[in-house]
Amino acid sequence: MKAKESKREPLFHIVRRDHMPTWNRMLIRVLAVLAALIFCGILMVAIFHIDPFRFYRSMLDGAFKTPRRRWYLLQSMSILLCISLAVTPAFKMRFWNIGAEGQTMVGGLATAAVMFYLGGKIPTPLLFVAMIAAAILSAMIWALIPAVFKARWNTNETLFTLMMNYVAIQLVTFCIGNWVKSGSGILAPMSKYGLPKFGPSDYFPNILTVAVLTVLMFVYLRYSKHGYEISVVGESENTARYIGINVKKVILRTMALSGALCGIAGLLLVGGTNYTVSTSIVDNQGFTAIMVSWLAKFNPIFMILTSFLVAFLQAGTKQVSTDFRINESISDIVTAILLFFIIGCEFFIQYKILFNHRQKGSEQA
Repeated sequence: MKAKESKREPLFHIVRRDHMPTWNRMLIRVLAVLAALIFCGILMVAIFHIDPFRFYRSMLDGAFKTPRRRWYLLQSMSILLCISLAVTPAFKMRFWNIGAEGQTMVGGLATAAVMFYLGGKIPTPLLFVAMIAAAILSAMIWALIPAVFKARWNTNETLFTLMMNYVAIQLVTFCIGNWVKSGSGILAPMSKYGLPKFGPSDYFPNILTVAVLTVLMFVYLRYSKHGYEISVVGESENTARYIGINVKKVILRTMALSGALCGIAGLLLVGGTNYTVSTSIVDNQGFTAIMVSWLAKFNPIFMILTSFLVAFLQAGTKQVSTDFRINESISDIVTAILLFFIIGCEFFIQYKILFNHRQKGSEQA
């Protein structure tokens, strides 16, 4: 009789989790953030020989030390949150809108154009109405261009929206070149034509506006008929057509909404904060917003936390670069490390690892 070798089993295998309690998922994400911060502290010691506690204190000071810094943190968070809200409906529909950067820039450009051409020439209330209308309509049209091509000819929306970002940059450059005759390429701030200010800080109107938009977007996606149609189209376009949903109409309507919200973000940046426009005014927040929306699982309420975390890291690491005379790219490095840890923790939320116990001996025939 010959001994038959036992079948070899892999050391472990990965299976999808059926369910994990909400508090458990949140605990894993919190631990991932803490692990990322600890890793960044170790990195500061290894590369720059910086005391990790001084590193963490510098980050906290950069975000919270003075009232102005705290308000600026909330302002940065609100703009990022507004753009994140803009891309969320499209992403839920599985329309990969990578053009939020350009759509926000076009909304800001339209706002600056109204301030430049009509400022001081029409009554102030009418000027504000024109700024709002121009920002929303221009960004909406900019977002509808790839939506029309997607709905009619099924083009690749990822590449289309991405390329339109570069068109928007060139459009801003062209307009500034025409407006600024000195050739400096810098449009002077037009603060006297800016949006009205009220509340405890100049940034308060922007923060309040985005707070209201967040609540409205949550209600829209969760409880409205349009929100339901977006979810169905995202799950399966064939299913949506089968139950009578006009998929093309949903695509156009959702991208119009996405563009309108980007236009509001551009309006707040130009009309409520900087009072001018440039090719760097959005500062890559259109791309960061994609990660903020995805990490929050397209939930507008959770986006408040993720946008706050990213804004805190950006403000804190800028202070670190100033205090320790480190290149400002450290801000992007620390943010990338944090996002890497958070994305990695999602694996353990969705899956679990099961180890196999090897059986000793062999079966005989």
